[in-house]
Amino acid sequence: MIRLGVNIDHVATVRQARQAQEPDPVAAAVLAVLGGADGITVHLREDRRHIQDRDVRFLRQVVTCRLNLEMACAEEILKIAYEIKPDEATLVPEKRQELTTEGGLDVVANEPAVAAAVKRLTAAGIEVSIFLDPDPRQIALVKKIGAKAIEIQTARYSEARAPADHLRELASLTEATEFARGLGLHVHMGHGLNYTNVRPIVRIAGVEELNIGHSIVARSVLVGMERAVRDMKEAMRAE
Repeated sequence: MIRLGVNIDHVATVRQARQAQEPDPVAAAVLAVLGGADGITVHLREDRRHIQDRDVRFLRQVVTCRLNLEMACAEEILKIAYEIKPDEATLVPEKRQELTTEGGLDVVANEPAVAAAVKRLTAAGIEVSIFLDPDPRQIALVKKIGAKAIEIQTARYSEARAPADHLRELASLTEATEFARGLGLHVHMGHGLNYTNVRPIVRIAGVEELNIGHSIVARSVLVGMERAVRDMKEAMRAE
């Protein structure tokens, strides 16, 4: 069964909209785990637009499954990761003006910084994954610099509307997974996945983990976090 990492960033987005104390993403994480989440994912951005340092510290204490910290290769965030020691760190690109992460990390263009971050995190006993596009050149370089896993971004697949575009993007994800597995890398996926489009993704052989946030948080507003997570787990089991 593919693992489900629940991204709770947007619980914090609601809180920060009023600079209030609620809703608490830590409480949301506890409920997500009760609902069957295999892991909790948060992105500690440099601008702290949603998740705060306090959240990450408390999450490390209360999350009983995997804690995945999404992060840029920034010195400040690297120091926090080294201190907190999440189970996994996923290196992502980061731009101040973006609404959410846009596209994968360009490892080719940023090899020295990414390689140094991978080395430091690995030395701290943290598993490292790199969020990237389904591009064999990027995937091959991940292997070279010593990371053990990749998270293939599924934005183009999730945003495809025409049947032909949808099939093309699904084929691209499948080919990238096969290539990465052939190199011995663990394969995760995420970005824009929801209760409907997740079904073809879970049929791709070799995918071990999905990280899903917005659609689960959106449903949780209506039905509660536990139910929203259970519904996603059920969607991932559907054939």
